[in-house]
Amino acid sequence: MAKEIDPHASMAALFGSRVRRLRIAAGLTQAELGEKAYVVGSRITQIERASGARPTLELARALDEALGADDLLVDLWPYVYREAFPDWSRAFIAHSERAVSIREYAAHVVPGLLQTEEYARAVLSLDVMLSGEEQLEERVAARLGRQDRLRSPDRPELWVVLDEAVLRRPVGGWAVMRGQLAGLLDAAAEPHITVQVLPFDEGGHGAMGGSLTVLTLPDGTDVAYTEGADYGQLIEEPTEVERYADIYDRLRAAALPPLMSLDMIRSVLEGNRGASVPSRSQRRRLAHKQLQQSSGWQLRRGGRRLPRPRPRP
Repeated sequence: MAKEIDPHASMAALFGSRVRRLRIAAGLTQAELGEKAYVVGSRITQIERASGARPTLELARALDEALGADDLLVDLWPYVYREAFPDWSRAFIAHSERAVSIREYAAHVVPGLLQTEEYARAVLSLDVMLSGEEQLEERVAARLGRQDRLRSPDRPELWVVLDEAVLRRPVGGWAVMRGQLAGLLDAAAEPHITVQVLPFDEGGHGAMGGSLTVLTLPDGTDVAYTEGADYGQLIEEPTEVERYADIYDRLRAAALPPLMSLDMIRSVLEGNRGASVPSRSQRRRLAHKQLQQSSGWQLRRGGRRLPRPRPRP
């Protein structure tokens, strides 16, 4: 009899152990389960032994249905998928899923939390390490799944600063890009999401090496994450995090005010690729005007809107 794998060894091992127990309880052989899940029996053997390729989300759903697991395997799948990422990436994803505030500067592409399905597929398909269509769809599903938190009761405040290059680069072609720009406008209409654009004429800045994210966790502590084309770094040391938070605050201050940013996104969407950017003095005047008009709200550093206290009668 084959030795049962230790379910504590990894998330893939835990997933395989659960599949094996459910299969035995259902009185099925590996071949029979494979037939029900539309895969060969040897694939079930790989899953139960945590060997070979990790199961896709589609396969996890098929196994869940075949075994009557009541979404147990589907719920485990994101952890199995995430295990393929480096330690620092997994830690960042885990922090993101419980952050109360997410402040992000995007240098090259729209952040994953705001990507449309077509745009996400176009971005993820550029990975030279991609093994095939199945892995691409798996990654797209995982990325879109993480967006669910923006619609949940414990949704975080999301403040995104987009480099102007993000708007100008037609990832996936202009049809895909137009859908993405429209998606940004829709997202920015939500009260917990703010989008700004950092125009080219602002010149150099402290985050030019790549994208930057600052997360505020439920206990009030912050962590930072920087990412380039082929690297990522999670920063947790308080002094270093404070330095990156300051860099982000400068980017946010230099970016176009939110309403002007949306006007620029709308202009690019409408096909005006050469849309002019207002001068800095015009921006300052408009920003001052918007602040005067935005009665009833004030901003704190983390981007969360807090109601101003009303004067007592």
